[in-house]
Amino acid sequence: MSFTLFMLLVQASAWTIGISAISIALGFLLALGISAALLSGRPLFVRPAQFFISFFRGVPLLVQLLLIYNLLPFIGLNVPSIVAAIIGMTLCTAAYQAENLRGGFESVPRGLVEAADMVGFSPRQVFVRIKIPIALRLTFPALVNEAIMILKSSSLVSVVGIIEITRMAQDLASSTYLPIQIFSSAALIYLVICWCVAMAGRYAERSLPGAVK
Repeated sequence: MSFTLFMLLVQASAWTIGISAISIALGFLLALGISAALLSGRPLFVRPAQFFISFFRGVPLLVQLLLIYNLLPFIGLNVPSIVAAIIGMTLCTAAYQAENLRGGFESVPRGLVEAADMVGFSPRQVFVRIKIPIALRLTFPALVNEAIMILKSSSLVSVVGIIEITRMAQDLASSTYLPIQIFSSAALIYLVICWCVAMAGRYAERSLPGAVK
């Protein structure tokens, strides 16, 4: 396989990385709100959060992407394919991250929360300054693993017309009749990207306050 073909795969990886990074970041912010709703104890918030998690964890990402891609124009929202892809991946990863964070929040020592209440922290301050840092530290490996999973799952956005690594590999393989070389190169690129994410996550985990050096 020529260097030119390999560079086409590398260029397509920019879409893979960009879509995944945006989806993971937005999904994390959404997951914080969902996990807070789960722990609120109020049925008005708990029930929708439970339904959200059940739906987006129970339905395959491929079906979610196709549903969102076709639903948005149906309701009058004509958005680019990349927007539909990011929305689908964001909602999917938010469901998994919310469950991870919920476990982390439930593991926060009750004594720390009670101590914060005693010194006058508001519920919002307790959540932001006590619960989130501790929950993040406890769930960080799971969150990094979810980031890697969503990065690999980004190959599915090809079904809505995004030319990322997998779609580019399919197009090149069909035009060059070199499927083994093309898909091996795509696998290598995915491996390098995921390895970099894992190493960055490991470094970030050691940098968290209270982490074991």
